[in-house]
Amino acid sequence: MKITPQNLINHELIGLKVIVHDHTNPSFKNINGIVVYETKNMLHIKNPEGKVYKISKKDGVFRFIISDDCIVEVDGKIINKRPEDRIKIHLRRRW
Repeated sequence: MKITPQNLINHELIGLKVIVHDHTNPSFKNINGIVVYETKNMLHIKNPEGKVYKISKKDGVFRFIISDDCIVEVDGKIINKRPEDRIKIHLRRRW
C-alpha cells in the first residue's frame, strides 16, 4: 500500500525522510535525516553526515517527507507506540 498523508501513522517509518520540527529539547530542533530504527518511544535518525540521533517521540513534532511535494506533520504523541500497534490507530480526520 502506498504511503499517503492519511495513512502515514499506520505505516512503517523506517526509511522515511524526517525533520524534527519542534521538540522539548531545543538541541533536537531542525535535525533532519532518515529514520533508521524505531522503538516504542524513540526514533533513531541518521543525518547526512552519518551521525545517528536518538529522539523521543512523545516530546516532539516531526515532519515526514513522503514525496517531493508532500510533507506531513505528525505530533509525536500520536506515534508514541510500538510500530506493530500503530496499525490499530484510527484517528478522526479534521480536514
